Amino acid sequence: MSRRLRVPAFIFPFIVVLCMVTMPRVSATRAAAQARAASQAGSPQTGEQLTKSSDCFSCHATDHVIVGPAYSAIAKKYVGQPDAASRLTRRIREGGSGTWGNVRMPPHADLKDPQLKEIVQWILSLKDVPAARATPAKTYTYALQGGKKVALDFPLFIEGSDRKVTKDIFRGYALYNSYCYRCHGTDATESELGPNLRRTLETGMTLRQLLAVAMVGREDKGMPSWAGFLSEEEMTSIYRYVKGRSLGLVPVGRPQSETD
Repeated sequence: MSRRLRVPAFIFPFIVVLCMVTMPRVSATRAAAQARAASQAGSPQTGEQLTKSSDCFSCHATDHVIVGPAYSAIAKKYVGQPDAASRLTRRIREGGSGTWGNVRMPPHADLKDPQLKEIVQWILSLKDVPAARATPAKTYTYALQGGKKVALDFPLFIEGSDRKVTKDIFRGYALYNSYCYRCHGTDATESELGPNLRRTLETGMTLRQLLAVAMVGREDKGMPSWAGFLSEEEMTSIYRYVKGRSLGLVPVGRPQSETD
């Protein structure tokens, strides 16, 4: 039986504010602070280091799409344009959407001009990096209640067991119940504060769609951006854990894992 959290309506605004204040939110100020520390130590950061120490790699990768385009695709788009550096600098500083889709990139106004110059030079240097090749995914078939079968492109359980989850799924469980449970319910069991993620995945939300919401956030609903705090890999683990819960295959509570 699912455990549904009952909260008086008048409490909701206070909980939303509490979540917004207490949940970790790492922004471009992290990159600026780290860059200043490195400069004071006599070792200025490169563009790649600045990018990796900010929230940028939560939404972009060198050779494949996460939420935003790959850096190599951005570099290819600007090839031969004399104002490429200034245009890209402005986009990073001001944020925005429309060039690559409707998901809005947040502004990075805290980055200083020298830092932006290093970042932009590094991005534009990736024009010859090939796009990541899609490899044929192995499928894993599981039987659901009622006899129906479902095929996934990732394993839920270790080989030879239908009870012990993989390290990936267990990490998703641990991350979810550290950061997501406040608004979406412990063990993805439902809450009145945020959407039922099990049902959301049941109706077809993909990993890419979840990343777009989680990394950008929904400020109007009190959901923070997790960019710069949770990585693509960590969000993938959370998605896979909730997917297992939505299918009724991963149980409520701490699942047995291959390390038990």
